[in-house]
Amino acid sequence: MKIRLTVDGQSATATLYDNATARDFAALLPLSLTMVDYATIERVSNLPRKLSTQGAPDGMAPVAGELTHYAPWGNLAIFIQGRTYSRSLLPLGKVDEGLSVLAKPGLYKVRIERVED
Repeated sequence: MKIRLTVDGQSATATLYDNATARDFAALLPLSLTMVDYATIERVSNLPRKLSTQGAPDGMAPVAGELTHYAPWGNLAIFIQGRTYSRSLLPLGKVDEGLSVLAKPGLYKVRIERVED
């Protein structure tokens, strides 16, 4: 599934993975979230609820552009840079284009919605 992430009139697109966690995330869309800069390499926001972890891996080593769910905190994390393996970090999808739109420092609002085919 393709999604659009819009910040201040600029958009990024991403493709969600085919897994239970990503499908549960898609069920929440559309969403308006406030993203916060976390450790300079990721942007995070709380979600309305924790997502399904059914069949999920124990963790992952995200690459730049990866959308993830950190299960213990129940948040969305968008990685601006890759990082080493993190337990309980679950894959949601990957930015196809426009990562620079999401790499803004500080607080910003993002609207996330499905892209209709």
